[in-house]
Amino acid sequence: MPDFSFELEIGGRVAGVDEVGRGPLAGPVMAAAVVLNPDDIPEGLNDSKALSAKRRAVLYAELMARADVSLGSASVEEIDEHNILRASHIAMVRAIAGLLVRPDHVLIDGNMVPRGLNLPATTLVKGDARSLSIAAASIVAKIRRDALMVDLAQQHPGYGWETNMGYPSKSHKEALQNIGVTPHHRRSFKPVHNILYQEK
Repeated sequence: MPDFSFELEIGGRVAGVDEVGRGPLAGPVMAAAVVLNPDDIPEGLNDSKALSAKRRAVLYAELMARADVSLGSASVEEIDEHNILRASHIAMVRAIAGLLVRPDHVLIDGNMVPRGLNLPATTLVKGDARSLSIAAASIVAKIRRDALMVDLAQQHPGYGWETNMGYPSKSHKEALQNIGVTPHHRRSFKPVHNILYQEK
């Protein structure tokens, strides 16, 4: 279970940062930055993947009310231009920049500090299962990206985005073949690229 030990050891205002959406074939990559109030941390924070949808929604509402929360994203165009790793780092930097108060230190899920982050930072592999701040960021990022994909599914029915969130499920890949590529698909990702540039 994640705890607050990293934040306490570092001291000051520590932001946890996590991204969601590196694997999908469609939609942006999103990152969240969260600075928890040490005296008012919602109970039950955990890696978003370990929580039920109902519990995630409750914790999301509590975080929005009780923490400094910011979201950043990188578009499909930016993913195709830079690559998914760089785009996820761009989203992280944007999320951190959007916080109401500039943090003293950033805890980042993963093993790389994003380029252009002009703040002291520590990387934590599997950070969403180790740090409460990163766990909080994982919840916010997932809730917001899922909501966006459900919205996009209304505009582009048939791909199952309301359930697969743009990930390469069997039905999503079949829809790509049968319906074609939308403006929200990542053209640099192999299954999409292969359909666009099929050898005649």
